[in-house]
Order: sequence, then C-alpha cells, then structure tokens
Amino acid sequence: MSAIRFGTFSFWRVLQSSPEHSSLDWPTRGHPTAMDPQHSFQHPAAAKLPEIGPTDPFVKVVKALLPYFVHEISIPSTFDQLRTTAAGHKIRALVDHLVLSVTNPALINALLTLKWHFSTIEAGGINETRANACEIVAWRFLHRISERDAAMFCLYELPQQSVEVVRDGCHPEITEQSTLLPQFRDTPIAEPPANRRFELLRSVLNIRGTSGAESGVEEDDQEHSLSSFAGLTGLEIAAVANCKKFLSQKIVQKVVDGIWKGDIIFWESLVSTTKKRPQFYNKKTADIFTRLRVPRYIKTFEVLFVATFLFWLCCVLVERNSSHITSFEFFLYIWFAAFSYNELSEFLDTKSIFYAVDIWNACDIIIIVLGFAFLMARSVGVYQGNPQIIDTAFDILSLEALFMVPRLFSIMCLLPYFGTLLPCLEAMVKDFIKFMMLVVILYLGFLVTFTLLARGAFSVPEMSWFLVRVFFGGSSLGFEIMRDINPKLGPPLMVIFVCMTNVLLITSLICIQRDAFARVIAHAREEYLFVYSVYVLEASTSKRLTHFYPPLSLIPLIFIRPLRLFVASEKLRNARIFVLKVTHLPIISAIWLFELAHDQVRETNAFSTIQPTHHTVEPSAMPKTQPTHSSHGPSSSSRHPLGGLGTAEVLTPSAHVNNGKDIKEEAADSTIVINTDLEGQVKELSGQVKDLSAKIAELTALIMAQQRTITPPEEEEDEAA
Repeated sequence: MSAIRFGTFSFWRVLQSSPEHSSLDWPTRGHPTAMDPQHSFQHPAAAKLPEIGPTDPFVKVVKALLPYFVHEISIPSTFDQLRTTAAGHKIRALVDHLVLSVTNPALINALLTLKWHFSTIEAGGINETRANACEIVAWRFLHRISERDAAMFCLYELPQQSVEVVRDGCHPEITEQSTLLPQFRDTPIAEPPANRRFELLRSVLNIRGTSGAESGVEEDDQEHSLSSFAGLTGLEIAAVANCKKFLSQKIVQKVVDGIWKGDIIFWESLVSTTKKRPQFYNKKTADIFTRLRVPRYIKTFEVLFVATFLFWLCCVLVERNSSHITSFEFFLYIWFAAFSYNELSEFLDTKSIFYAVDIWNACDIIIIVLGFAFLMARSVGVYQGNPQIIDTAFDILSLEALFMVPRLFSIMCLLPYFGTLLPCLEAMVKDFIKFMMLVVILYLGFLVTFTLLARGAFSVPEMSWFLVRVFFGGSSLGFEIMRDINPKLGPPLMVIFVCMTNVLLITSLICIQRDAFARVIAHAREEYLFVYSVYVLEASTSKRLTHFYPPLSLIPLIFIRPLRLFVASEKLRNARIFVLKVTHLPIISAIWLFELAHDQVRETNAFSTIQPTHHTVEPSAMPKTQPTHSSHGPSSSSRHPLGGLGTAEVLTPSAHVNNGKDIKEEAADSTIVINTDLEGQVKELSGQVKDLSAKIAELTALIMAQQRTITPPEEEEDEAA
C-alpha cells in the first residue's frame, strides 16, 4: 500500500510541474499528497471543472480529467450509490459540463484510460469508486449526445506519434531510420511494441509512477508517457480495460452492431491510396469489395474454413496411409499452413491486445502446436521407415479434433445463452486450477506417507494409481488395501484420506464452482455483450487494406511477398488488390446475393435515423440529439460539431465531394415536405406545452415549499447499468 501511495504522489508532482496544473489546490483527505507539507490544502469542493480544449492532445485531456476525480471522489461508494444517490452529484455536474463545453474527440478514450488507471492501483476502496465514476461519466456523456456523434466518439482513433529524425546534410531525404533500399524510404512513424498489451498496462501504471523533474525525466517524456495508446479507439480501450458496463450500454452496442453488420465500415474503396477511417456504408458509392472486411462475413467464412479443415483431418485419419502422402493429406497441409498464417496475421494486427482476451485463440494455438508435432513425427517416421513413429504421428493428429470441433462451433457464442456460459466456464476453470493446487499438495503428502509405510509392498506408481481411484470415489478399494499398507497406521490414515477427499475437498470444490458460476451469471448480460464486443472488434482492428480469406491468403504470401525486395511498395499494394479481386470474386458474389435478399426483408438501417446525407461518420451542423432529463442550456449535440478538431478531414471521405450538388437538392426537397407535414402538429403541440409548463411550475412551487434543497434528477441510463 505504501508503494501505491508513493506512486500516486509522484504522478501528482508531474501534474504540478505542468503549466496548466501548477496552481492546483490539493485536498486534505483521500489523497497521498497530504504527505507533502509545502502544499496548502483546501476542501475538495474547491476543485474546478476540467478545462479541455477542442484540439488538446490525448495526454493533456487525461491530465485535465484526473485531478477532478481525485478531488471530488473522496468517499468510497458502490457502483449503485454513484448512480442513484447524492454520492454521484459531482458526476452529474461533470457530465453536464462535458456535454455543454467539451468537443475534444479523445474524451471517451481519456475517460476509459483513467478507468483502467484507477482499477490497476488497487482492487477495492476509493480507487475502485473512481474507476466506476469514470465509466459512468463516459456512458452518460454518450447518452446526452446524438447517436451519430456517439459513434464518432467511440470510433475516434488516437493519432500516431511521429518520430523526430536527424537529416543527413548531403541527402536530406535520408534519415538515420531510412531503409537501405530507396523504394521503402518513407516518413518514419513510431511503431507500437510487439507486446502491445504489456506496454498499455505499463503506460497506465506510469500515470501514477512518473516523478517529473525530480527524477530527471524530461517534459517530452512526460507528454509521451501514454504514446502506446496511439492507434486505439474508444471501443478498443474499453475492451482492453475490461469496461463491461460501458460496453453493455445501448448506445455503445448500437455502434458495435453497426460494425458487425457492416452499417459502419472503415474502408470506402479498394485502392492503394485509401486510408482507414470510420464511415457509414453507402452501397451506391462504396466499393463492393470492401464488404470483405465486414466482421459478419469474416467470421462466417472462417467457420466454413474450419469445417473444411476438420473434413480433411477426418479423411486423413480414416485413410491412415503410412507409406506415402495422399491427396487428402496434401490438402490438409495446405489448410494447416493457411490456418497458421491467418493466426499469425491476426496476432500481428491486434498486437496481442485482443488476442489474449479471446478464449478461442487458446484453442487455435493448441491446434497449431499439435499440427507441428504431427508434421515432425510424420516426417521422421517416413524418413526412417518406422511404422511405430508414423502411428504415433496419427495419434497426435487425432487430438486435433478435441479442439477443432469446439472451434467450429465458436460462432455460437454470439447467442446470448452460449455467450453467457463461456465466461462462466472460464471463471470456473480458473477457480478449479487454483483449488487443485491444494489438492495436489495434500495428495503428495499422503502418497509419500503411504509409500513409506508400505515398505516395498506397493511401488510408487501402484500407490499413486490406488490413491487416484480413491480420490474419484473408489473408497472401498482404499479400505481393502489399508491393512496391507500398514496394520496399525494404515486404517486410520486411509479413513482420514477418504474423508478429506470424498467429503471435505469435493464439497468445497462444488461450493467454489457454484460461487464462481453465480458471480458471473449475476452479470449475464454484461458478460455476453463483452464477449460479443471483443468478437466483433477482433475482426475489425486490422489496418491492412487487403484481407485475404484462408486458404486464399497463401497466394500473396507465396507469390507477392517475396517481391518486396525488388518492387516498390505501391506497386505491390496494387498487385495485392488485383489478386484479391480476382480470387475473391465468387465470395463477393455470394455476399452480394445475400445482401440483396437480406435487404428485401430488412426493416431499416440501424443508423438510418442519424445517418448524414453523404453517409459519413462526421457530425453535421444540426445533428439529431437524444432526449435527456437535463435542461442546461443549448442542445448537447449542437455543442459537438467537432468541425474544428481536424477530425472532419480524417472522417469525411473525399469521394463524395462531386455529389454535393445533388445531395443539397435532395435535402432541400425533403426539408420542404417535412416542414409542410409538421406545421399542423407544431401548432397543436405548442398549446399542450404551455399547459404542461404551467402545471410543472405549480408542482415545483409545491415541492420547494416542502423541501429547501432538491436533489437533481438522475441521468437517463441503460436498464442494464
């Protein structure tokens, strides 16, 4: 605990050294800076609301929000108390301030990062309350703005940090980080580390561990302490930080559903100059081959690929030819190579962020390990002509089915029932492994004792097998051999062993498993939506323009990738696009037929009511807002145009500029029709609004007469919160 306090104290010294926080007033309680006598203390109520500019970088947004949560959240409270009681009054004030005053697109990213920061400091207490407060503020902010703006905030990608390089005097275009071949020389960008999840966790810990000028750390190092978050969106940070309550909100799930179904896409066209950016799908302007990047189709064809993989596996095991490689075995090798390469590409794309979160990736790793073991044993057996080694190789291959069959049905986790059971099973397995450590210790103690008492009557393997059978219910067997072990000490020790294993340990294990299941099933909806969100985000985080479905992914690996040593990168990218269109034409035809039939029965687009005319994720000048209970000033959506943030340039595709005239004419015609239809309704509702306002005024006066202070109404939240 002292180390935690010192780390948090060091980070506050960093904040104090920055210009915008040099005049902060520190609280008298609930904060480790009370150890520093040179600070003047004030009451937490004196803390001001954070001031966040529209173009402030991500690190500065985090530093602006952190003091408010530390000052104002000074009493430990439960999650429900923050939502429903006066303990969450400061949270409501912060949400109102953010809705009315803040338009920085990195706001959600910063709030969820702070949630992860407070969660890693300690498991409970005041920091857990602050972590819950950050998560509540994040989703309440999204509820108060329009759904289109909420999608933009959730999908805002933190910009990459450019690397400062030293130019050569003779060749200014060549830097110290330039490649030897000129066709690969480009502007160097800071690449994320290989173990991205570890770096993110270290960055979160460094928020409270950096000590500023006292430790000799320069200001530039402080500003880049969170640089490992570059390239991540708000949804990705929520998944990594385990923000299950945030991901279970309706507004967030609507964005996730839009990504899953392809209503929100990240690639507008399949050309070499296309950049990844979130936008609404418009089938009239978007490239049809971009539908290959829709997670729904990626996972569907992945299941078909695993099914054919299992088919070749069964054919090889049934045929079981020891003399030579058959056609079935040849196709099995191709599918295995494609499966391994696809798994490697997925790991490199996610940088281990989601790879460790998805439980099915563990099955994939085991399948690859068993496959390589089969190849080695099969090669050695064929080379030496040893039938025993060949039989062992086929036995190893048979174990593949143990993991491949569940992997085939992994798509069933999209169903709520199975999606809830999966995290329950994961929690029960973890508790089972922990409990079995105690069982193994007790088992080894009795094994050594019984073996020594037997004095050679039973060997160690025999005694081990006897005790295993007794542990799994063979109590009668233990009573039969207890006198053979030792006439005096054998019976009482065996009775103790049987009572401990069949009564005490088994009953305790059942209780632990029941508690683990109840703990997860109590938040069944959150657990299911978290699994679903990770499943979707894992298929949409890749920044590669071309995505080949396995086993077709082996074609660019074999024929195009070796050309990187001789051909320019732009030409190779065009070649990959051409090969993708040629090889995936049957797949894209099947997708086109499915969507054509699906559009006939589909009601509406999930974002049809909030979608701008040109179908991008850039908020328009007058977006549609969500109804709220607060009446603080202007509309929240009108406060978030985000046009001056520089994000409109990133999020608005340039391909729609030529259609601006037609779009304006259609919008004008639709506006006239809507105004004509609503004119009578507005007049009718205006009178009702006046009557309702008068009644509300009377009711307010009556309440004020009975109570001097009124607790502000609660924010509108999702029913699952």
